[in-house]
Amino acid sequence: MKFNEFNFNETLLEGLDAMGYEKATPIQEQAIPAILANKDLIACAQTGTGKTAAYLLPILHKIAEQQSSHIDTLIIAPTRELAIQIDQQVEAFAYFTNTSSIAVYGGGDGMAWEQQKKAITKGVDIIIATPGRLISMLGSNTADLSKLKHLVLDEADRMLDMGFSDDILRIISYLPKNRQTVLFSATMPPKIRMLANKILVNPEQINIAISKPAEGILQQAYVVYDNQKLPLLKQILKQGDYKSVIIFASTKESAKKLEIDLRQAGVQIKSFHSDLEQNVREEIMRQFKNRQLQVLIGTDILSRGIDVDGISLVINYDTPNDPEDYIHRVGRTARAESTGTAITFINEKDQKKFFDIESLIGNEIPKLTLPEALGTSPAYEPERKRNTFDKPKGKKPFHKAKRPNNA
Repeated sequence: MKFNEFNFNETLLEGLDAMGYEKATPIQEQAIPAILANKDLIACAQTGTGKTAAYLLPILHKIAEQQSSHIDTLIIAPTRELAIQIDQQVEAFAYFTNTSSIAVYGGGDGMAWEQQKKAITKGVDIIIATPGRLISMLGSNTADLSKLKHLVLDEADRMLDMGFSDDILRIISYLPKNRQTVLFSATMPPKIRMLANKILVNPEQINIAISKPAEGILQQAYVVYDNQKLPLLKQILKQGDYKSVIIFASTKESAKKLEIDLRQAGVQIKSFHSDLEQNVREEIMRQFKNRQLQVLIGTDILSRGIDVDGISLVINYDTPNDPEDYIHRVGRTARAESTGTAITFINEKDQKKFFDIESLIGNEIPKLTLPEALGTSPAYEPERKRNTFDKPKGKKPFHKAKRPNNA
């Protein structure tokens, strides 16, 4: 389905045409008509499917048609990075319209707070905010949301994981009951269903490829000892022709150390973590988007807080703790129907975690043979480890599983 079939406002279509947008993705085909019809919506879609445009475009159309003089839309996002990126997409899509927007988030200095307050007080169509900073503004009567028409919760599952459930309900207490509410989530656990039942009215429901990495991702893994991780990583980066790479580590301390180690090896890299000032984080992201920085390393804050096309390689230096986090990490590549590679390092203690990932996605991920210079790898025996952990005391150990030929 092409975007001109949605009968969008001409100025919005002009912006889409300038950006080269022609054909809608599946989530856009299903969500846009529902939002245009003013229905509440709960949508589950994997990362990289075009979900941001799925809710922005119909809302921008309605704003362009109605030309209201009050805050029309509130978008709540879990992280400042995602809030900034949504704001950037609003600016791009609405380039030829008169729609105004502001990203509201903490972590900056007093000047940033004053700039955000001033923009909201003077009048803005769309606010994209993180929960904490928005509550502060509502408490100081900075933002009047009494005439709000649209509420969007983006990455709702992530917000609940971060403990924002009470904050979201508190924010909603400031909003008019007669509004349209749209909830987007990459996963749909019971707690999301409970939240949806509280804040949505007879919602339409959409499910797009739940808990499955995009088809364009080449998924691979290495079974390693911990001391093999760094030399393997260096070899992959040295030998592969990758223009843009994201490396995920389990902690910010690990990310900082990896940055030092890889810089000493001549890799153009920077780490991205919560200890950095907001202006530094924004500059790093700008360099990465503009291909001035080849490799970015960080924690799971990047898995849902970055929207950059053309990432050719994602490396899980540490196996993610949650199978759903794996989906979000590898989803940074192969976006918008492109292709990419995702490689995961699995040490002995993380084999059970990786087995859970394979179980979730319903596929066994190929285990590659280590380069000969790095020595032999551990056997991949997740079931044995699972049984060893769970077996009752006093019983004999389970028999050792047969080692795969390619481990």
